[in-house]
Amino acid sequence: MPAEAPVRRLLVVLGDQLDADAALLADADPAHDAVWLCEAASEATRVWSHKARIALFLAAMRHFAERLRVRGWRVIHRALDAHEHPDLASALAADLAALAPAEVAMTEAGEHDLQIALADAATRAGYTLRVAPDDHFLCTRDAFAQWLDGRRQPRMEHFYRWMRRDTGLLMDGDQPAGGRWNFDAENRASFGREGPGRLPAPASFAPDTTTKAVLALVEARFGDHPGALAHFDWPVTPEQAEAALADFVAHRLPRFGRYQDAIWTGEPWLYHARLSAALNLKLIDPRRACAAAEAAWRDGHAPIAAVEGFIRQILGWREYVRGLYWARMPAYRDANALGADQPLPAFYWTGDTGMACLQDAIGTTLAHGYAHHIQRLMVTGLYALLLGVVPRAIHEWYLAIYVDAVEWVELPNVIGMSQWADGGVMASKPYVASGRYLQRMSNCCSGCRYRPDVATGPKACPFTTLYWDFLDRHEQRFAGHPRLKMQINNLRRKRDDERAAIRDAAAAHRRDPDAA
Repeated sequence: MPAEAPVRRLLVVLGDQLDADAALLADADPAHDAVWLCEAASEATRVWSHKARIALFLAAMRHFAERLRVRGWRVIHRALDAHEHPDLASALAADLAALAPAEVAMTEAGEHDLQIALADAATRAGYTLRVAPDDHFLCTRDAFAQWLDGRRQPRMEHFYRWMRRDTGLLMDGDQPAGGRWNFDAENRASFGREGPGRLPAPASFAPDTTTKAVLALVEARFGDHPGALAHFDWPVTPEQAEAALADFVAHRLPRFGRYQDAIWTGEPWLYHARLSAALNLKLIDPRRACAAAEAAWRDGHAPIAAVEGFIRQILGWREYVRGLYWARMPAYRDANALGADQPLPAFYWTGDTGMACLQDAIGTTLAHGYAHHIQRLMVTGLYALLLGVVPRAIHEWYLAIYVDAVEWVELPNVIGMSQWADGGVMASKPYVASGRYLQRMSNCCSGCRYRPDVATGPKACPFTTLYWDFLDRHEQRFAGHPRLKMQINNLRRKRDDERAAIRDAAAAHRRDPDAA
């Protein structure tokens, strides 16, 4: 089609919507319609994004654009280094004015504010933006709203069971496969002193010419951003995402469940899938991932506990947090039920801290743009919760620093699950623990200057100090909580002078956490 041909429908595709078979495109005609993609600097700078996060989105977008061209599509792709528009909304408004299509449409965005901004841009250009549901998800926003309606205290476990019945995933008739809905109790093992031993390395994808050009662009334009690109090997095409899934199912899924909560220093991948980025960019469908895992169990390749744990993360948590995000935004972003008021410590951007667990988790994050879920929840997230970091500040760090971070999934996990800033909407209790938990689940403490069983004094573990201080500060709130009552009772067994010393030690740490 000649470039000057009129455009009937302009189909807006965002950087996390890279499915060439999405319903938006399936309902269109390449002979008359055009796909619009835009790389905007604001997507990398509104939070100080990790270089690998920027590179992953750009590389995947450029491969997607080429895939569509090969299929015969007219693609209007505004490359980052070829236009001056500051954000997606202004770029869209300009192209609507220049192209004058009969209609403009998109799949619903994964970010509340961006959806509003694009709709407003279309309105200013004289259009009504048609927004189609995202068929990549297994539960529509409307279906989730109906499920949520009337529930005073929604819980993921109830939603997950409803989704299992609705989809038939991991079901035998009307009963859960394996006879139980949840195998969590079998999925909490640590590696012990002997460590994980030899681990199967995940599939790695060497940058091709397109990706190498993106890496060079990111280094040149965003050189002052956090993180590194030396280890960049993420899947950026559907074929690579499929290969990553097959590799996980074959080599790591069988032990994924048992060790999903374990940590080992210097081992960023362990038995984790490394698929969240590909799922969130829509390079692979979640149905495909769940089906492959279920087939592995039915074929006798992986135990039910591992498969159920993996499917729960996708069918349960992933779908649930998306539903809560859209049900609670925009107020959800600024929730702060515990009144947290501390700034984010500077070492979150450098890893320069004497706390070995944080040094390892943040170091891994800076090197790869990745840390597995227990490092996020029970290391970086736990410390921020105990310290009392402003929830929005730690949310923006997670959004910036991880390659798989898209707001619909990241914000509820941080605000609700990690920081309990929503007051219990997402998680029934705050996930608080002392340094003894980290000692049990990892080898971090063996090489740390601090002792996890000590709360005061020069060898006191800051996690342990802040844990007891957290319980002390919120004693009245959680005294009657059925899942925290035992921890509060343990606090009350301490003498008054012990509690006062802990308060003083916590206050001293808060004055300069970067000195730890």
